Amino acid sequence: MIVNSTEILKKARKKGIAIPQFNINNLEWTKYILEECNKNNSPVILGITEKTVNYMGGYKVVSNLIKDLDSSLSIKIPIVIHLDHGSSFEACKEAIDNGFTSVMIDASRLSLEENIKLTKKVVEYAEKYTVTVEAELGSIGNNTKLYTNLEEAIEFTKKTKIDSLAPAIGTVHGIYQEQAKLDLNLCDQISKFTNIPLVLHGGSGLDEIIIKQAIKAGITKININTELQIAWSNALKKYLIENGRIYDPRKIISSGEKEIKRVIREKIDIMQSNK
Repeated sequence: MIVNSTEILKKARKKGIAIPQFNINNLEWTKYILEECNKNNSPVILGITEKTVNYMGGYKVVSNLIKDLDSSLSIKIPIVIHLDHGSSFEACKEAIDNGFTSVMIDASRLSLEENIKLTKKVVEYAEKYTVTVEAELGSIGNNTKLYTNLEEAIEFTKKTKIDSLAPAIGTVHGIYQEQAKLDLNLCDQISKFTNIPLVLHGGSGLDEIIIKQAIKAGITKININTELQIAWSNALKKYLIENGRIYDPRKIISSGEKEIKRVIREKIDIMQSNK
């Protein structure tokens, strides 16, 4: 069932759990994620960046692929088709026009005023199609000077009317070089004063305890990509070493299925357990 993120994030916030966003990279990854999330009865947000959209053949290809898999695999869980880190109004518009049900406009590189202006433009367009909008404020990284400012977060959410916010609280994209130091007090304050679902980018590699603390502080959606990539690539390398004569691309690509599904299962268990 293809949906936007409104209801699933509202329900997750009320329950004190988080919804996973797993980024897709090809047909196989999309299929594996849908199968494992369906098996574990977890709603899922399928995230895809502009670069990956181009790699897979365009927005319409991606949208139709997900919708066809939803039908052919008899998926029972809610599925969100989400543009991750959309860089412009044009990118978000193209995603919406081709059936995406959620978009992220990432104008965090701009001044607060310009970020608000661009984000509002995306929100106003998305509303016409019942598409949800996520935005970023601050900069995802380890520099505390780039953490989201609470007052700015309040102003930003009021003026833009976004559906969810990705605050900068100390996470990074990719691989962590050292233990992440999240400002969970800031996260908690942003959650209370904005009263909208918060998104944690850079969820790969975070300790289970940190993830659960982040959820308690208001995080309702957690993005995972790098961890899936590492699990898949390690499994594939091992398979090729052990099966050097194999040349069938279907067998090579699918050699990472078990490990990807293992990571997905583990993340769902962490995010959706109240223990």
